[in-house]
Amino acid sequence: MKKTAIASIALAIIAAQAATESQAQVAAFDSVSTHQRGNRLSIGGYGEVALTRNFYSDNVYRYSQASKYKDAPGHGRFDIPHAVVYISYDFGKGWTMSSEIEFEHGGAGGAVEKEFEEAGEWEQETEKGGEVELEQFWIQKSFASWANIRVGHFVVPVGFTNAYHEPLNFFTVYRPEGEATILPCTWHDTGISFWGRSGDFRYEVQLIAGLDGFLFDRDNWIQNGAGSPFEFKVANKYGFAARIDNYTIPGLRIGLSGYYGRSMHNTFPHDLESDGNKYKEVKGTVAIGAIDFAYNAHNWIVRGNADYGYVGDAAAISEAKRNINATDAPYKKSPVGKNAFAIGVEAGYDVFSQINKTRRTNQKLYVFGRYDCYDSYIPSKQQAQYEYTKKIRMAAGINYHPIPQVAVKAEYSKRFFKSQYNDEPSVSLGIAYEGFFL
Repeated sequence: MKKTAIASIALAIIAAQAATESQAQVAAFDSVSTHQRGNRLSIGGYGEVALTRNFYSDNVYRYSQASKYKDAPGHGRFDIPHAVVYISYDFGKGWTMSSEIEFEHGGAGGAVEKEFEEAGEWEQETEKGGEVELEQFWIQKSFASWANIRVGHFVVPVGFTNAYHEPLNFFTVYRPEGEATILPCTWHDTGISFWGRSGDFRYEVQLIAGLDGFLFDRDNWIQNGAGSPFEFKVANKYGFAARIDNYTIPGLRIGLSGYYGRSMHNTFPHDLESDGNKYKEVKGTVAIGAIDFAYNAHNWIVRGNADYGYVGDAAAISEAKRNINATDAPYKKSPVGKNAFAIGVEAGYDVFSQINKTRRTNQKLYVFGRYDCYDSYIPSKQQAQYEYTKKIRMAAGINYHPIPQVAVKAEYSKRFFKSQYNDEPSVSLGIAYEGFFL
């Protein structure tokens, strides 16, 4: 049998296995390259609309001056968190290309205007926030189902949400809050990936550009460290990510993932220092470990995750950031904690499974609950305490699927803090889809 046929069969087996293992557990790094009915060109995507009313103040001082904002009015936010387009093509002979273009919060917008009230000056204004990102773009060579190499920009599958971030993979209107707070989400980077399938296991190992410790902060830990304010990604240091998923038990997927790399001296210019060579030996090692699972059987869907991370030399990185002399440098000034964690679990039952009519028409109505506990700033002994960073969030609601590709979501949630702070309740409505058009 020719190598071309072997590679095509291998890709078909991968797609078929991913589709049958769990209805809501096709990984982000697989779904973008799914080829339906043998088509060489594949076009698809996903998107979300979210409508939220928050019954608490959005003032920036609501934690440092909590008593002042106890009875402050709430606020509402309408948003399009993500609108994504997949484009993938199978060139044959084991070569494929896949891309994912993402519009976050409606994309960015700007305009040039002539201000007649200011002596007729031309001004460039930002008319709306948001981002447009190339979240994935890679070229892949497949040798067999167990051996595939990708080079380009791809998802870094550390944690549940990064590996399975499409909106039908979680019940809440927004992505699970714990992981989305402390980790880049969606974490995507440029590098080389080796992945494959063997028996009941899927595995992946990645070499990617390192994180930038100067972009870490108190409220989001390393979340912003995978980004870049420049036209290129600084890669003075490198990172290694790995993930393995097991599907031995029918309906159950269990995954382990992790990351290791250095984050200090990964800036531009390379020799950017706050105080001569004072921080020359500071490495800023980042280590993350995560375990997650998803169970989809007997009309139940249960998902969970636990993530724990470490940043070496956190106090030194925090000091170095404060002492940066460049006034306009795009680096965070707030401290970064030595550790962070996120624990989450959700469970939903399909009540329509007990009604003959809705069961026959493949409609589903999940009644769900979710619990998250996370802390984005666990300091070392020499660092200041900020106790508001530890949060517990509980949510309950419904997900209605009129068809498998669409979910209508509704939830009530409440964020709990220590007694000196004000709890934060909210109500959210959302609608989301995920699917292929070609």
